[in-house]
Formats: sequence, structure tokens, C-alpha cells
Amino acid sequence: MKRFSCGHSFLLGVVKPVGLSSHDVVARVRREVGESKVGHAGTLDPLASGVLLMGIGQATRLLGLVTLDDKRYRARISFGSETSTDDAEGEAVRTAPVDRRFLEGDFARDALATLVGDHMQVPPAYSAISVDGMRAYALARKGAEVELAARPITVISSELVAISQDDGTVSWTCDFHVSKGTFIRALARDLGRSLGTAAHLSALERTASGTISLDRCMTLDGLAEGGLDAALAHMVDPLSTLPYRSLPISDDELADVLNGRQLDLPKDDAFVLPEGESVCLVHDARLMGIWERRNGRLAARSNFPSGIEGVGR
Repeated sequence: MKRFSCGHSFLLGVVKPVGLSSHDVVARVRREVGESKVGHAGTLDPLASGVLLMGIGQATRLLGLVTLDDKRYRARISFGSETSTDDAEGEAVRTAPVDRRFLEGDFARDALATLVGDHMQVPPAYSAISVDGMRAYALARKGAEVELAARPITVISSELVAISQDDGTVSWTCDFHVSKGTFIRALARDLGRSLGTAAHLSALERTASGTISLDRCMTLDGLAEGGLDAALAHMVDPLSTLPYRSLPISDDELADVLNGRQLDLPKDDAFVLPEGESVCLVHDARLMGIWERRNGRLAARSNFPSGIEGVGR
């Protein structure tokens, strides 16, 4: 791919629409902002919509460090059938009756309450988890039996929003607040089984990823209309996505940072940084590096020579 640069590095929250893959969104953002170096954190399936955090330019290097440990979703769970993919894209592999209780709010709320807490969850066979060097979904599409190990997850909250019935299919619209790595498709599948029926995920919107909520994101239509200037106006403060404290640095210290020279710790009793812990170095509203304390001084862990923009936004 031919390399091209917009001359900026920043994080951007985008609203992914239904029907596009996360990779499709990367291609759209790449074109609209004029930057070949674009990546994303936290994949969304084509069926799903909502918050997708993008890294532009050098900010792609932050995507493996950002703390998106908790996520919020609005999901629709439809009862009566289980699918090969655990969502509406797959073929029905099992059907089961759904009795009148599923139309009762108290029954639904009690059932959803059982999901709250720590669990071991078996991910969907059609997922991006690597199995012997291949994606699980690629193996599943070839007809292979995919057996994935259960993983620990946490459901922080699970709330009923609405109950609907369309052409005889009962669905619950729910709000979930979950830990990173939780598959809402698997929650739907397992909920159906636990209630003695079958279920799959029929719609999903990610409403927040870590500190990034929908109201901080821009649509692809807005990006197409406004281009790079609009994207810059919607930059995400990189410090809001990282688990480290920040430290302003002077012009002289910046010169040392850019040359990889270690820094003295601030002579400030209020600044306490244990050995081995990291700090974000900030200069002129840009994140210039993530450094760590080594042998009583600050040493480079990651440097961003042009700076990640948006600090304080």
C-alpha cells in the first residue's frame, strides 16, 4: 500500500455503522483524513454498531496500551432459536419453545440479574480468537469443529430496557456493562440455554468503550463531510485512555526526551512514582512519550517524536 500522511497523530472515536467490518471503517477513515497509518482498538462484528476507537498516525502505537477494560452495550436478544454464529448472521442450529413468561418484565429482570458477576465464558466459534495460528472463524467456515477454552469475564450490570414480540419471536432489549473480552453473543446463547430455551443476539450497539462514549464519537458521514478538520475537532484526549498519570516537561527536558536521554525525577514530594511504573510525558498539549522509573530515574519506554495531539481536549 502506498504510504501517505496527513501530518497529524491523534485518537478518534468513530460510530461504526451496521454492515461494515472494523477493517472497512479503517479504510474509510484512512481515505477521509488522508493518512495511511490508521488502526483500531476493540473489533466490532459487521452486525454490530457503535463506538470504535481509531488511532491516526503515531497514535496507532497507543492502541495496544489504551485501557478499554470495560465496555457498555445495548443488545437485543431473540428467543426461540440458537444459531451457528450466536447472532442473526448465522443459520439456526437449534430451536426451542418460548413460553409466556418471557413476555413478563419481572421474569426477564430476574433472569438478567443472574448474569451479573464473574463467570467462565466459552467464546463463539465464529470469533477472531487465534487457534493454532488461524482465526477461529476461518476454521469454522471451513466446517472444522472449533473448541475454545472458557475465559473469565465479569458482567458488571445487566438491565432490561424493553420486551417486544414480532412475528411470534420474543426479544429482550438489554443494557450490559461488561469486562473486556466479554462476548455479548455468548451471553445471549448461554442465557437462552439457562432458561430452558434457545437464543441468539439479533442486534448490538456498543455505547461506550472505556471512557469513550457515543457522544464523543463522530459518524462516518460527518467525517466524509468535514474531513481532517472535522476529525481534529473531535480528537480524543490520549491521557483519558491510558492508565498512567501525566507529567509536564520543559523545553529542555523535551530535547532530552527526543534524544532518549534519561530524566531526573521531579523534585516534588507530591510526585510519587514507584520503581517500574510508567508516566505520560506531556509538552504543549501533546503526549511525547510514555516513560518509566528505572533505578531512580525516568527512562524511555515509548517515544512519539511528533507528539500525540489532543491532550486536554
